[in-house]
Amino acid sequence: MSSANKGVGKVEVTLKWDPSPSGSPDRDLDIIAAVYRAEEPQGAPAYLVHFGSRSPDGTITLQRESRTGQGFGFDEAMTLELNRLSPAYARVMVGVAIQQGGGRTTFGEIANALVVVKEGYRELDRYDFADLGDATAVTVVEFLRDSTGGWGWRRAVRGFDADPQSFTGLMGSGPA
Repeated sequence: MSSANKGVGKVEVTLKWDPSPSGSPDRDLDIIAAVYRAEEPQGAPAYLVHFGSRSPDGTITLQRESRTGQGFGFDEAMTLELNRLSPAYARVMVGVAIQQGGGRTTFGEIANALVVVKEGYRELDRYDFADLGDATAVTVVEFLRDSTGGWGWRRAVRGFDADPQSFTGLMGSGPA
């Protein structure tokens, strides 16, 4: 993490995509956040936030959840109040997974998918999934607590061939 990427407090992750063509099954994409304990940042997530749920302490919430991509603007929005998250947690990984109920669907089949990470009006990052078209789930951003208790972020784009449930067990693997 560079010094330009330090000090985030309240962050919003938004996701949009175009609806399926007429006559095709709906495509459902979901933002997923996995929260990891300070003593085991590479272990199993302490908890997950997805599909209209929220964190036990209310610091991570999914305000908008779409099952079709229809509508104006962003279809899903998750708020992460990292500055309020207990010191017991030191890592939060955020990803996007495609529901696979209608058969295997990849990001290459989803038109105009885009995820944006913002703090207030300041855009931190955006990612369009173009280079991971064969993936069915992708991690996009990682938030890490530093030794002073502040939060930094880094782009953490990595594709997976996994359904949403399997993805939640895989998304935190790898470097922290």
